Amino acid sequence: MGNLERQNLQGQTLLITGATRGIGLAIALEAAKDGANIAVLGKTKAPHAHLSGTIDTSVAAIEAAGGHALGVQCDIRDENAVEKAVEETVKEFGGIDILVNNASAIFLAGTTETPMKRYDLMHQVNGRGTFLCGQKCIPYLKKSTRGKILTLSPPLDLQPDYFGPHVAYSIAKFNMSLCTLGWARELAQFKIAANSLWPRTIIDTAAVRNLLGGESVAKRGRHVSIVADAAYEILTRPTNFTGNFLIDEEILREAGVTDLEKYSVTPGQELLTDLFLPS
Repeated sequence: MGNLERQNLQGQTLLITGATRGIGLAIALEAAKDGANIAVLGKTKAPHAHLSGTIDTSVAAIEAAGGHALGVQCDIRDENAVEKAVEETVKEFGGIDILVNNASAIFLAGTTETPMKRYDLMHQVNGRGTFLCGQKCIPYLKKSTRGKILTLSPPLDLQPDYFGPHVAYSIAKFNMSLCTLGWARELAQFKIAANSLWPRTIIDTAAVRNLLGGESVAKRGRHVSIVADAAYEILTRPTNFTGNFLIDEEILREAGVTDLEKYSVTPGQELLTDLFLPS
């Protein structure tokens, strides 16, 4: 990996789902430093009481960082909305080079404690939404010389311990990884890369603070910048770098990053391992 030739993202067009905050926005801001074109897909148009950021604030931040941004309000469960968002992106920037499937829904509970509306939401957003965004973007990725899909999903390691505590969420999340597995083979003939990325540790996001333990858990995690830096490393690789299930700190170490402590929310604090990885 270390010998692969890299290219920056200048002039590239990225469509990023769930990019109004957190990991999606961090990836967008990293690409913006190269002057990339970025379509921000998200649902939050008006300020939210418990969630920071809106489509408009994300666009402003991307442009301040040096990128060119288009904000599109889009629920990726809606096929017509996704198709329209892709069309708007192509109209604005002339094409699509990179799709980042970041949007995801989470509900951690046992089978009998999981309402079917939560099960449906996770499967509509995670597996179906990822597949749908890929389906609508692939015709344009085929026209690019640097077509890539990056999905924020775990390595395909079907350990019972990863499913037992929250069957519904695990199935929904691994469906995203199955898209990567299939696309890497299906799209290789078109020189389109498909990879997945997952954090080694808990990442300080709104989901963690609002749903998964609050500030005490977030303090034992890392900043979103570690995932953004790892994503940039992947997205600047050649298109024959495909079919990989990557862990953020591992790819950064291979890229020569030796100081991972800088990403810690609380330096010196013992870190919590994220889901779907051995402790």
